[in-house]
Parts: sequence; C-alpha cells; structure tokens
Amino acid sequence: MSLSQSDLTRIALDITSGLSDHDRFSRLLDTVRQTLHCDAAALLQFSGKQFTPLAINGLSPDVLGRRFILSEHPRLEAIARAGDVVRFPADSELPDPYDGLIPHQEDHLVVHACIGLPLVADGALIGAVTIDGFDPDQFNDFSDKELRTLSAIASASLNNALLIEKLEKQAVQSQETSTFNHSSDSEVEIIGQSPAMQAMQNELKVVASTDLNVLILGDTGTGKELVAKSIHQRSPRANKPLVYLNCAALPESVAESELFGHVKGAFTGAISHRSGKFEIADNGTLFLDEIGELPLSLQSKLLRVLQYGDLQKVGSDKSLKVDVRIIAATNKDLKQEVLAGRFRADLYHRLSVFPIIVPPLNERQGDVILLSGFFVERSREKLGLKSLSLSPDSINLLNTYNWPGNVRELEHVLRRAAVLSRAQYQSDTPVITPQHFDLHRQDSLQLESTSNIATKIGHSQVVNHSQNQSKSHINSQTLKQATENFQAQYIRQALAANGNNWAATARALDLDSGNLHRLAKRIGLK
Repeated sequence: MSLSQSDLTRIALDITSGLSDHDRFSRLLDTVRQTLHCDAAALLQFSGKQFTPLAINGLSPDVLGRRFILSEHPRLEAIARAGDVVRFPADSELPDPYDGLIPHQEDHLVVHACIGLPLVADGALIGAVTIDGFDPDQFNDFSDKELRTLSAIASASLNNALLIEKLEKQAVQSQETSTFNHSSDSEVEIIGQSPAMQAMQNELKVVASTDLNVLILGDTGTGKELVAKSIHQRSPRANKPLVYLNCAALPESVAESELFGHVKGAFTGAISHRSGKFEIADNGTLFLDEIGELPLSLQSKLLRVLQYGDLQKVGSDKSLKVDVRIIAATNKDLKQEVLAGRFRADLYHRLSVFPIIVPPLNERQGDVILLSGFFVERSREKLGLKSLSLSPDSINLLNTYNWPGNVRELEHVLRRAAVLSRAQYQSDTPVITPQHFDLHRQDSLQLESTSNIATKIGHSQVVNHSQNQSKSHINSQTLKQATENFQAQYIRQALAANGNNWAATARALDLDSGNLHRLAKRIGLK
C-alpha cells in the first residue's frame, strides 16, 4: 500500500480549509493514521530545545501536556538532527518517548515500527511528525519519497499556523511600540485548552501590550504569579525588570522601606542607602502579590505613587520619579475588603483598571490531564527515569477529584506519586496508579494545623473548653463539626487580637497565609 494522490489531495485541502489550528492538526493526524494504518501518531512543534505536542492520535491524553526536552529523548533528538525521514530499526536501543503512553497495551508493550518526519521551513526545524506501529514491518510499503511529501504538507500546515500567530502578535505589539522585540521562545507557558483558559489567554493578549495596571484575582494555587510573568514578558517592558514582592510576608515595621527604600540613618539599623522595590522596577513591572494583605497605613502611600509617579524614601524629604507598571494579585474579594474598611476604595479602583480572573482547576474542563502530563514528564526528568506514565485508573481519578488546592495541589500530588511509584516498582519505567495518590492529605494538614493552634492556647484551656462544651453537644455534633466550631471561635479571637489583619493573624498562629484563608472559607468565616 502507498500514499495515493487522493490521500495527499485530501490532506492539502484540510490545511487550507477554514478550520482552527487544533482541528486542522487533529484532522491531519487522522488522515495520517488512516492512510499509514499506524497505531499512534503525534504532531510536535519545536521551540526552545524541546518538542511540544500540538495534536496526538492513539496516545494517552496526558501526552498533550508533556514537554519533550531534546537532550532527554534520544529518538526525538535524532529526528531533529536528521533533516530527512528517519526509520528506526525494530531492535533500536534508543528509548521511545511514548513507551507506556499507548492506552490499553499494558506494561509489556514495545513499539516496533517507528518513523520520524522532521518538519522544516526556510531551512529551520519547526516541528516533527512521529508515526508508531506494533508490527515491525508496518511501514515497509511506504517509500521515503512518499513520506517526504507527507512531511512537506505537514510542514506547510504548521508553518502557516506559526506565521499567523506571529503576525497577530506583531499587529498587537505595533499598536503600542515599534521597539518591542521580545523573543517568544523565552515566554512563560500557561498550559490549558479549556474554554475558561482560552478566554483568560485572550484577555492577557489584549492587556499585555498596554501599560494598564492589572489586578489578578483567583484562589490560592491557581497560578496567579505565572499569569503576572506572562503579562510582563508579552509587554513592551519585557526587557526591563519584573520585581516581585509578597505583601503578606512583609512585617509592617519594614514594609515602607521595602517598597520605597530608605536613606542612611533613617532608623536604627539603616547603615546605608537602600533602593526600594519601586526604584528597582523603574521602567519595568512591579508584581505585588497578596495585595489584600498590605497594611492600610501603606495603602495611601502606594496610591500616591500610582497617581503621581513619585515617591519618598524613608528618612528623605526629596521626591524620586519612577515609571512602574503595577500588576497586583490576591485571593481575597477586594470589594468586600473595601466595604469592611480594610482596603482603600480609591486604591482598589487604581489597581483594578483591568481585572483578570484566573479560573480554579475544577472549572477548567480537560486541563487536569494536560497539566498532569506536564508535571509527570518534569518528575520523570528530575528522577532520571526512562519513562513515567499514568495508569487509566489514575487518569480517571485525577479527572474526578475536585482539586481544592488547584494547580499547586495537583503538582504536589503528582510529584509525591512519582516518588512512591519509583520506590514500589524499583525500576526506571514505573507506572503511577491510584494507590500512589493521597488526595485528602490537604484536609489532614488542616486538622494538623488545628492541633498546633490548640497547643498555642495551652492544654488547660483546651481541656476546660472541651469539658464545658462536650456534654451539651456530644450527641448533636460530629467530631468534624465540633472541630470547625472550635477553629472558627479561636480564629475570631486571634483576628480581634491582631486588628482584623489576616496576615498578622496568620503569623501569630504560625500558619501559611494562604492556608489560613482556605481554612476560613471552609469553616464559613469568609
């Protein structure tokens, strides 16, 4: 069997039809698989010394989220360097990047027939098509000439998509500046194809090329810092500093100095002049994480810098002009904070010129598996494994879990599972199964935090409280309800003692600020 003229014509028509890139690439692989009768195929983009899957067929869905670094995958490196059709012998000792990633084939699967088609445009490698089959003689009837024709068509399809994307970026950038020349290879990658993430990505494209302040809203662990980096790297300020400051980690006594700097002798311990974050970020971007924790006393001073672009160092009477773009982030409802008097309304309006909401993971349909593939491949690399795969049952479990800790929780869960899987199998090709997950560990950590709080109160107070309350409630409350009631009461007391400042309360309770906010939401305090 060989590639007929009608097959090639159908492929060529597909790449010129009015389809989205995703649909066009998927249809291309459908045609390849039907025509070559292969068991698996993938279209990969080459950028930054790694291959990124754009479409797959016959492979585990988490492959789309994986990033194949060239130095880690000898077969892909061979394809990248060949410049022509590569036919790997059935007994090749080079590890296949898809070992363990073809569904329903168990652990004993060995892919026998493997072909790589490098995709080249204007003399540069832009991608590859990989074709795999179980029969070692599966592709013998197809000549290199026919495969080169297929490669040329796939190259045209990919190159057209990349050119359109490049032109769109240039069109947006040229509206703001003619000197912006930031390489897309160094851009932060935000993984996700769900409608919610596509909508957010569109907003990022719109606002990144402007100089507007941005307020990033979202639950803990959704990736707000990654969004901030993406906005900066797509902006005209990309070749200037992106300076990070966590407002929740700022002791109030040094917060003003951290933001605005100080002069020598301004206070005890100020032995030299020091630049603040605003001065360091001049002509660049300042990312204020957890902005909702900034003390009220500093909010007015921050507002002045945003309004007039000048600041005063601590201990100085001179003004310093700065040009800084602000990107702020919070997991709080700042409107409620304004109503409660904990956040200035005028500062809120200054910061929220362009709000961006980062969706929680449980609203990102299909993205869990893409992210899982990304994190599993990263774990495979760090652990030095030949392959690391997810069993079908583990994929189902990951898809159905609610992910209260969002992307951060998913990353930690998979990192731990990878280590446990390697320890159990004692091999360099382990498989992650449901037994390697502990998806309720976060609840256990929260209960452990409660135990730490109880220790702070002192055993006598806890015992007295328990004795007085348990008799009346022992038959009407579950242990969980009683624990949550106690947590709520003690956190209220701690909040009152710390002037309703959540950051100070978290420090007093020896808790991570994000964990305290999540706990407060879960027990109904927020």
